[in-house]
Amino acid sequence: MSNRNLHRIGFQTIAGMVAVCNLPAALATTTATSTPTMKIGVVAITSGPAVKAHVVARSPAPVVKAHVVARSPAPVVKAHVVARSPAPVVKAPVVAAAPAPVAKAPVVAASTTPVKTAVTAASKFGDYYTPFAADSLWNSRPVGAVLGTFVIPKSSYYPAFGAGAYSTGVFLAKDTDPPMVIYPLAGRTGVTDQDNLASVPTITIPHWPAETLAATGNDGHADIVDPTTGIIHSFFALKQLNGKWSASMYTWMPLGGTGWGDPAHYYQGARATGIPASAGLIRRHELDDGKPTYMHALAMSLTYNALSASPAYIYPATSADTPTSIPNTGAIPEGARMMLPPDYDTTKIANPKIRKIADTLKLYGAYVVDRNTGTPFYIYSEILPPVVPAPPPPPWDSVAAAELQRIRMGLRQVIGATSWVDGNNVTLARIQIAAKTGNLALTNNATPAVVGLTPPSGLNLLSMRGPWTVNYRKPTTVPGVYNSWTQTMEFAPSPVRTYMSNGNGTGFSHVAWARMGGPLRLTSTTTGGATLRVVVYNGSTVAFNSGEMPNGKVMDFTWPAGGWATVYATNGISGEKGSVQAHLVAVQ
Repeated sequence: MSNRNLHRIGFQTIAGMVAVCNLPAALATTTATSTPTMKIGVVAITSGPAVKAHVVARSPAPVVKAHVVARSPAPVVKAHVVARSPAPVVKAPVVAAAPAPVAKAPVVAASTTPVKTAVTAASKFGDYYTPFAADSLWNSRPVGAVLGTFVIPKSSYYPAFGAGAYSTGVFLAKDTDPPMVIYPLAGRTGVTDQDNLASVPTITIPHWPAETLAATGNDGHADIVDPTTGIIHSFFALKQLNGKWSASMYTWMPLGGTGWGDPAHYYQGARATGIPASAGLIRRHELDDGKPTYMHALAMSLTYNALSASPAYIYPATSADTPTSIPNTGAIPEGARMMLPPDYDTTKIANPKIRKIADTLKLYGAYVVDRNTGTPFYIYSEILPPVVPAPPPPPWDSVAAAELQRIRMGLRQVIGATSWVDGNNVTLARIQIAAKTGNLALTNNATPAVVGLTPPSGLNLLSMRGPWTVNYRKPTTVPGVYNSWTQTMEFAPSPVRTYMSNGNGTGFSHVAWARMGGPLRLTSTTTGGATLRVVVYNGSTVAFNSGEMPNGKVMDFTWPAGGWATVYATNGISGEKGSVQAHLVAVQ
């Protein structure tokens, strides 16, 4: 989603450093205004009026009817939703028709010399301070990166970094923290729950830190890290009024996972790319940790004249901002990793905070996770608790502004690498970094298409999300319920069979880089005697019928062009709870 108000950043001295500003270019020789500010991690945001570029990015998609082709965009529907199965709100993956413009020069190969880091094999990952697995792309870095040629253009304002109103706080939940019920925003009937493709009356978070604060921007981000459950809870438009918390949407992501969505569970956070707002964030404990770089890739937004219209996003992103009245006219898709070349000179950067960011951009880079309005690039840091009274804004720093413009001109998209190493400095053999074969060929001075990493094999393409209905031929009064936190269809104990079906195609991957097709392998994971069944159609003809699949059964088939499918889940009658989960992967 767009992050507005980035143009209202003034310079502020925080923790002994002069922060970066983001005033309009026309004000480069003027002094920052004295409007009240909120003290934050790296920069100060003035309290001027909000600028909202669009409000449609989070609207639910239309309700669909039965037998929608599986490759159609994921819709929002309401079926069998309970408050105990909250899940993320999703914007359907965006792919515009017009191709994005690209620069007209060959790709530049960066140095293949590995860069030494302070990370050791004893580094801990997957916790509050260092989220996600060691081999997450956030904690991994390319060696011998191949860089593109497109240069981020100037825009209305200066590049910036900081903890603005469209960043987020990151709050640690303890097992002793009480639960919290999240209600719909005023005038709405539910909290959008897109993983379930529904709107739920309330969502209950098991552990709610008392210090939780929502960001003041219209996006209202807040992320809660709960090590007890291993979940990052991510909110959009979170608000507190009279002790009651409300939100437009709720999403979640595994704390020890990849840090990105996958084709089945494709929206796992409140950013436009389907990730938590805390992913890639410069954290408060990292600001003055004495290390020369941040030890992970950073999170960055770009504006319209830098972002690509098509593709709107690439792997590892699973979604992107929806189109607005202002078109994307650049060449960088959301999900792209941006880096500075290895010969970029950071030794003469006077501001230590900017130098640390620049050195991080040389080593790890930054992922494009969102769109803003008018700022060439914006790098996010964690919002700190407000200080009262707020300190006055410091004067304009033209040297820092010029350095940020130099960084803008040096940043390039990573389109390949000779290898990658994870957070423990272990080479990642499983990640294929070479950009897709054929797309890098240069003909008649043409430029390569904008591409990203090759997705790893084994990603699940089938979610058990709804809408589910009771099979009309075999009705029952005990329907199953989809639980997003377990990604399963769950059944209560019952002495009679419960037959559930979903013919809307909503569970099948709609992610642009993981479309349905080709040879597939289906595995059933069930408990309590429950079974899975998948019937795939080519037009009106049955192309594949798995039959009732008990736990552990594996079947191979080929998805027909233009195919669609109905998924069935049936409970057991053993007197115990049951569950059904499907794993559908491409056969290499």
